[in-house]
Parts: sequence; structure tokens; C-alpha cells
Amino acid sequence: MEGLRFTLRDTPPEAAALRARVRDFLDEAGRDWTPEVRARSWMGFDRDFSRAVGAEGWIGMGWPTAYGGHARSAMERLVVLEEMLAAGAPVGAHWIGDRQSGPLILRLGTEEQRRRILPGIVSGELAFCIGLSEPDSGSDLASLRTKAERVPGGWRLNGRKIWTTFGHLCDYMIALVRTSPAPEGAAKHKGLSQLLVDLRSSGITIRPIRELTGDATFNEITFDDVYLPEDALIGREGAGWAQATSELAFERSGPDRILSSYPLLAEGVTALAGDTAAAEPLGREVARLWTLRRMSLAVAGMLEDGGDPLRQAALVKDLGNSFEQALPGNLRRLIDTEAMPEGMRRMHAYLTMLATTFSLRGGTREIMRGIIAKELGLR
Repeated sequence: MEGLRFTLRDTPPEAAALRARVRDFLDEAGRDWTPEVRARSWMGFDRDFSRAVGAEGWIGMGWPTAYGGHARSAMERLVVLEEMLAAGAPVGAHWIGDRQSGPLILRLGTEEQRRRILPGIVSGELAFCIGLSEPDSGSDLASLRTKAERVPGGWRLNGRKIWTTFGHLCDYMIALVRTSPAPEGAAKHKGLSQLLVDLRSSGITIRPIRELTGDATFNEITFDDVYLPEDALIGREGAGWAQATSELAFERSGPDRILSSYPLLAEGVTALAGDTAAAEPLGREVARLWTLRRMSLAVAGMLEDGGDPLRQAALVKDLGNSFEQALPGNLRRLIDTEAMPEGMRRMHAYLTMLATTFSLRGGTREIMRGIIAKELGLR
């Protein structure tokens, strides 16, 4: 079907040396990581680790050198991401900035914003979170009510954001807010803009939300008459919806949508080595992962070529989330939890609780399927 074509790509041969270098780095850096740290994958937050990654030149890899970047290819960046996720590295302190906030500023920010913000992301010093969801909006994001009004010299921000990953630990948020009412009879997403919010600003209250795992990764953030300078606006006023949705191809297509459970799969392959009864079902899991990886590589290639793989990214996320969520249960059917090695058992316990969130973050499964259907003309 033309609408869902995936042109197969692969990492370039010269990327093998980079992959080996990253593995050596992770072997050293991850020497003391617990099974729980590795199970968190990109939901682990460690500023010292992110600074070390930045020092290696592995953040902002494809960005221009004028802003601290390294002008490397998207496929080289993908190699680094794959290795980080496969090792269960705690990349959260730089993940959002590298994946989408930095690229947005690079593409639509002012020259002053680029020079002020991007080098800090590249070095691992600045951490970003995303301000999209709100308590009363759910998946109907266009109904958001957080509002920014023009005041002398800037903006006054009021409202709330929720499920804000790492909001209590980050330096900045890029928030989608209403800057003008939608015109009568117009779509709700008209009048939305994106603002760069310094989370140290007066009037911001951050309340971490305790999760089933015991962590408090997500947050509710309240804005009470928060003053933002004029240059907090990113891109064009009123163009926030298009800008925010264009970011989602980056968020939904990467290897983080297929490799979040990979450390557990690797433990399972080791634990079940020589078990002939487990060989076929375990091989099926590996084959599914390999297929998803080829699809993710194809999307990365489309992004590198300047394409807009909205429907392909949504499909990779939907299928990838299904794979990631099912893996803990599938492995438990092959090896009883009490028979698992201790490290695998601890990792399995954590991922069993965490996996329920995989089809929520970045857009629910139902939203993904709606996007795919709409893009194919089926609704």
C-alpha cells in the first residue's frame, strides 16, 4: 500500500566503529547500574551521565557546529540511540532536548534562542520537558486551556500541565498554550502557540505524581501569573499546533518505541539458552523486534531525507508499544519468575509495572490508529 511504504535502510558500514566505541563507553559507565536502572531505559534521569555523553559528542549529533552540534548523520545518531537503549542507560536528562526540543529550536527558534539554548543541550547541562497534556484535555489536546496573555515586555502564563515527564528535574519546558481565542466556527487548535518556559520562574508549582513503581517521574505543573519575556515565543504566534504535531514524528518513530524492554529480552535469551522448548517462541520475539527495527530505520531514513513520515511513525509506535508491553508476560510464560536469575527477576518485576504506560506516552494507541486511518483516507 503506497500510503504505508517503508523503504528499507541500514546504518552505513562506517558506523560499526562508532557502535563499538559506544559499547565500550557503556561497559565502563554502566558497571554499577542496578537491574532497576536498566529497566527504566530512557526513563532514567542522571545528569552526570548525560554530561559524560555530551563530552563524547553524542548529543545534538546532527546539529550545526555553530550551535555546539557535531554535523553528523541521522544514521550515526541512531547507532548511539540503539546502543544506549540496549544497555538500559539513564539518558532521560538529555533525551527530550536531543530528540525534539532542540530540533524544534534549531528549526523555528530565533538566532538568539539557538545560541543561548542549544549548546547547553549538547553539553548535557540543560534538561527539557514537554508541556502538552492538561488535566481536563486528555487526548483532545486542542481543547487545552493554559493561556498566555500579552503584557508589556512579554507574556503572562496561567494554567496547568500534567504527566510532565521529569518536570521536577528539568530546566526548561516547551509548552503548547492558547495565546488567542479560536475564531468563531474555526477548529479548536487555532490560536495556539509554543512558549519556552524557564522552570525556575516565579509562580510555578511542580507536584510530582507517585507511580505504581514507586517512582515520581510524572508531574502536575501549575502556572500562576508566570511572567515570560517576549522572546519566549518559539516560531510564529498561532502556529503552535502545526509546530507541536510536527515534533511528534521525532517522538514516535525512534528506537525508544521498540527497545524500552530490550534489556529484559537480552536477559531472557541468556537465561533460556539451551532450552529447546523456548527456542521457537523466543525466536519469534527476536524476529518481531528485528522487523520493527527495520521499520524504525526506514522512518529515520525518511527524516534524514527531509520527509514527513507521520503515518509510518504512528504505525511504528503502535506496533512497537504492543511488542514492548507484551514482552514481560511472554517471557514469564517461558520461564517462571522464581526460576529467573535475580537480575532478570528484578528487571521483570519493574517492567511488568512500567509497561502499562508504554502505549500512553507520546499519544495513546487509539490516537495512533486514528492517525493511521485518517492518513490512509479511511476516516
